[in-house]
Amino acid sequence: MGQATRDLYLDLLVKCLSNLIYGPPPLDPWNDGLFRANARPGRDRHSLVHTMVGILRLENVRELVQRAIDLAVPGDFIETGVWRGGCCILMRGVLAANLIDNRKVYVADSFAGLPPPNADLFPQDAGDILHTIPELSVSLDEVKTNFARYSLLDEQVVFTKGFFSDTLPSLEADPFAVIRLDGDMYESTYVALEALYPKLSLGGFIIIDDYGATEQCRKAVTDYRAKFDIGDKLQQVDWTAVYWQKAL
Repeated sequence: MGQATRDLYLDLLVKCLSNLIYGPPPLDPWNDGLFRANARPGRDRHSLVHTMVGILRLENVRELVQRAIDLAVPGDFIETGVWRGGCCILMRGVLAANLIDNRKVYVADSFAGLPPPNADLFPQDAGDILHTIPELSVSLDEVKTNFARYSLLDEQVVFTKGFFSDTLPSLEADPFAVIRLDGDMYESTYVALEALYPKLSLGGFIIIDDYGATEQCRKAVTDYRAKFDIGDKLQQVDWTAVYWQKAL
């Protein structure tokens, strides 16, 4: 696939994942374009989107997966906390657009919403209510169906079901070229960092979706980086997401 064709396909994939092709009418009939304005920074929660991260964060996923490929960074790709699967679908789409059949995308989620806070082990999460929000619970079957809608459900997609503290420490996958964390909570973020960051290849990328959105997530990242003296520069994606490249 030539670069122009690849770019056209991935442009369309990003727009479809965000429902920008057949988006709903603006909520305010006198304010045309409201839906697109919300979707770009990832604040839209429409029932038809396959991701809530918005265009800027989707383009970041696309860019970093492509950079990892172009730089020949070894390893697979993973997202922890996938909701309806949109970012992982995009990762698989980038592999398909580059005709790559020897790398996998790991889709890690409970597929049952977020866990109740474990305040004894992680007091930073005390009082968190995300586990009570039913809209954050998306079944494994629904996520698989979403992959299939884009003809991207195949053996290169690996689903890891369960809460991160139960699944990630024993995950038999290594190394990774790009890691994306979207767990909101301190526990979900710190456990994922502990289990996965040592497996990130030198020159690989790690994305933290909720760094600017929740204090718990930001604290987990700060604590982990301090513990292991990680000084790689944080790069801002949008109002909430950041990433850094693991130093060579």
